[in-house]
Amino acid sequence: MSDWLISIEGTATGHNLALALALLAAFLHAVFGALQKGRHDPWLSRGAIDISYGLMALPIALFVVPWPEPHMWPIFAGAFVIHTAYKLLQAMAYTKGAYHVVYPVVRGTGPLFAVFGAGLIFGEVFTPVQWLGVAVLLSGIFGLAVYNLRYLTSARDSLPAALGLAVATGLFVALYTTYDAYGIRATADPFTFLAWFFTIDGIAMPILAGLRWKQLLNRPAVLPLLGRGVVGAIVAFFSFGSIMLATRLDKVGEAAVLRETSTVFAALVGYVLLKERVGPRRISLMALIAIGAVIVEMGA
Repeated sequence: MSDWLISIEGTATGHNLALALALLAAFLHAVFGALQKGRHDPWLSRGAIDISYGLMALPIALFVVPWPEPHMWPIFAGAFVIHTAYKLLQAMAYTKGAYHVVYPVVRGTGPLFAVFGAGLIFGEVFTPVQWLGVAVLLSGIFGLAVYNLRYLTSARDSLPAALGLAVATGLFVALYTTYDAYGIRATADPFTFLAWFFTIDGIAMPILAGLRWKQLLNRPAVLPLLGRGVVGAIVAFFSFGSIMLATRLDKVGEAAVLRETSTVFAALVGYVLLKERVGPRRISLMALIAIGAVIVEMGA
């Protein structure tokens, strides 16, 4: 598998596979966000997910994939710091605001800065048509944020804090997207990066979640929480793995933009699973997101 993936890097086949992987990551990322925001406290959900995928990835890292090259360990350390900061900000944002409020702002801020980062680090250049697509997509995403800010009546006192945390989280989305793309390109075998990333990334949040669980007066049952963690871990493997492979096969910026169609999937997930209302105005704004993604792909 690794040899085949490496052989199609920069080819038309690689581009098409990267497109499919980015869209798969978009759908799965929306599901992942709902799992973290849903029934349980977001901190506890994230801790359960992280310990699950860390333990699942450990034997693969130790016994299946090739051992990382020496220069990879500082890269893994940097990824650990960036992702831990991202998860702390995201958990705080979900604590302050509703899923359908926080998610569009996070996902709207991320791709814009990721495109600039990919240009600076990887020398990627978007065509004018692709920039038009980015503008259309972002107008839909931030339009959702403005709509929520104007019409949401519940939890209005905490809404400014939730939106501020969402913007900060989006900046870290851009940072980890660009940094991880650099990391997965720095090793000979992309699955070495993925296995060790999940192993190392699963350390911090379970500790923080355990401390938070002890402080709660009404502690949730452990088994349902761990069950959510296992499901979330499987979703995370395919979601994060898909987008990282997409950034190795093709342009980082393009994959980052296409992944943000996750906002459309998030609204559907929020409506079906979390019973959050989706009106005609929000549907129209979500249509802009999908149209923007199509324009980005057509302009490639």
